[in-house]
Amino acid sequence: MWAPGVLLLLGGLFGPCLSLSSEPMFQVVTQTMLPPDSLHNPTQLNYGMAVTDVDGDGDLEVVVAGYNGPNLVLKYDQTQKRLVNIAVDDISSPFYNLRDREGNAIGVTACDVDGDGREEIYFLNTNNAFSGRATYSDKLFKFRNGRFEDLLGDELNVRRGVANGMAGRSVACVDRKGTGRYSIYVSNYASGRVGAHALLEMDETASDITKGVIALSDVAAEAGVNKLTGGRGVVVGPILSPARSDVFCDNENGPNFLFKNNGDGTFVEMARHAGLEDRYQHGRGVALADFNGDGKTDIVYGNWNGEHRLLLQGSDSTFRNIATGRFAAASPIRTVIAADFDNDQQLDVFFNNIAYRGSAPNRLFRVERRAGADPLIQELNVGDAAEPQGRGTGGAATDLDGDGQLDLLLAHGESARQPISVYKVAQGSSNRWLRVVPRTRYGAFARGAKVTAFTRRSGAHTRIIDGGSGYLCEMEPVAHFGLGGDEVTVLEVSWPDGSSVTRTLQSGEMNSVVEVAFPRKGETSLLSNDTQCGSGFAVKSGRCAGL
Repeated sequence: MWAPGVLLLLGGLFGPCLSLSSEPMFQVVTQTMLPPDSLHNPTQLNYGMAVTDVDGDGDLEVVVAGYNGPNLVLKYDQTQKRLVNIAVDDISSPFYNLRDREGNAIGVTACDVDGDGREEIYFLNTNNAFSGRATYSDKLFKFRNGRFEDLLGDELNVRRGVANGMAGRSVACVDRKGTGRYSIYVSNYASGRVGAHALLEMDETASDITKGVIALSDVAAEAGVNKLTGGRGVVVGPILSPARSDVFCDNENGPNFLFKNNGDGTFVEMARHAGLEDRYQHGRGVALADFNGDGKTDIVYGNWNGEHRLLLQGSDSTFRNIATGRFAAASPIRTVIAADFDNDQQLDVFFNNIAYRGSAPNRLFRVERRAGADPLIQELNVGDAAEPQGRGTGGAATDLDGDGQLDLLLAHGESARQPISVYKVAQGSSNRWLRVVPRTRYGAFARGAKVTAFTRRSGAHTRIIDGGSGYLCEMEPVAHFGLGGDEVTVLEVSWPDGSSVTRTLQSGEMNSVVEVAFPRKGETSLLSNDTQCGSGFAVKSGRCAGL
């Protein structure tokens, strides 16, 4: 245990300043929030997590991929002040089918496939297949006829042969054409020439949304992403494109992929040009963030028992690695999460490891922005979430109880059955915060949107509503901003079709959740010329821009 106030200076292998916080970041609350039991938190093999509104009540739930047991849907009960599993073993329950006990699920994602304003839920099943073909297909659940039903099991889609029966790894959502209707990107693990990446979406010409008839097609070849590789992590957002959704895949036994959106729903592979191939490492967890505040999307990912990467994007759309020794240090990595846990305006990076051969504690780093210099990377005291013997397989961060601080949930499995862990943040409770929820034209969560908050004192902060992220996971559809003692004056939201809207915020809107609707035709800015955009910015052509 590190003594309070210790500042450890390491050179050489461990890079510049490495500071371990005197106070732990996370405190375990599993026993009060989700005590292990056979219904709500069974001791089983779990994998990925996705955050979405499953029951349509406006609150977020956490969907857990169960491997040797049922999938779970964890909802925060305001009365009991704890999480409960609403996917119960009762055939009359609208969530019963989500359990899918026959499937060995590892990946999960959610997005609005058909444009009805409610997200569908996709489970990626492997059923004991490491690569190539699996013995059990994936599931795509839509709320229809008062319950969740599997679209891939519809006779129409069985005839179309679209059920992914390959051994996939990660799965993500991409609005490739900017229509507000999403495709499901499946990162398969190929065996020879079998098991290319898949891209499933609704065939509008063969569907009847009013009757709940959703015909699906695999458009991976059409889009140019039907690659063969050892697929692993996937993230989706405006990486190289200003607003359109690009796709980054960190792969195993081969180079990574970076698919830039051409604007017409097709992609061009840019990883070599961008310096992201990393062909001799084996990718796992990955996340998108703007770490240095320049408005460009950066990438952080972990390599399986190899060096982890923190890649800043330059003005020429190439990336350079700034990971210091401790940050880069090899570990059996699974999930990677980038978020501001203590609301201090600085992004944190959480590395979730799997202790499959001895102790493998999780790690936490602060990536502190600095004017005119690369961010300062500091290791923090992760606290109870270290889990040195945890078999980490997935994780998610979301505000479960509405207190404005992100909570951390960790899944375990593969090499040992362990229940889910829940952690509260032990620091920063007095800091301000803002949570922003962009919506599509249909009213669903706008996965792939980009949100920039212009603050009064610290400049612009950007978040990506990632359509994938973590590893096998999908983070919450919310742009979460920690503000410290600062406040946001202006918000700018960009959607995957290139639309954007800018609006002012009042001091009273801090410490709240702000919904941002898709802009009406012709609506781009609600700013006036006297609006204060914050330090270093002013109104130019109705938007905040640098001075």
